[in-house]
Amino acid sequence: MSIFYHCAFISSLHIYTTKNKCMQRKQFILSSLLAAPALAMGNISKINTPPFSGTEPFIVGDGKSRFGDVVKFLGVHPNDLKISSKDTGGQLSVFEYTGFGKVGPMLHIHFEQDEIFMVTEGEYRFVVGKESHELKTGQTIFLPRGIPHTWIQLTDKGKMIYMLQPAGKMEEFFIYMNSLKERPSPEEMDRIHAAHQMKVMGPPLTL
Repeated sequence: MSIFYHCAFISSLHIYTTKNKCMQRKQFILSSLLAAPALAMGNISKINTPPFSGTEPFIVGDGKSRFGDVVKFLGVHPNDLKISSKDTGGQLSVFEYTGFGKVGPMLHIHFEQDEIFMVTEGEYRFVVGKESHELKTGQTIFLPRGIPHTWIQLTDKGKMIYMLQPAGKMEEFFIYMNSLKERPSPEEMDRIHAAHQMKVMGPPLTL
């Protein structure tokens, strides 16, 4: 083998090896780029997908509560549980309130829950912090946690669907209040609210 053939062979081998390495590197980079979005989406789904609550789909009828129990605000106005904290792993609870009079709750504050109220019939006045809002049928109001608020019904009859997120202890609060045979003292009312992550801030609204 001549020195020229040997040199040419070595040169060709070097060029082939270099080209082969470049091709392998390009394929590796391309594969990595293609795989990155899939890996990212996989990680996002792991982070954002909440655990399955184990509850099957269900329907709650008009005028009915989730578990068939009857809870009435002030012993008169139906406050039906539609979706329970047990259904959502504590993330959400949904109620439907039917009012037969111009009343509402005491001024209070939730330390752990945001609330959303949707008026489906009648009119209501909401006081949130220093602001007052009058809502008509079809309107929705968001009440952030940590802000004192209350409401009063302005019409003879009214309905609202409202949600608490997270659910907290509101279902237990309503059940306990519904079981009382007489109105609690102010001191007892403070204790009951504190036990359910709330605080009484003032009297109810009047018209």
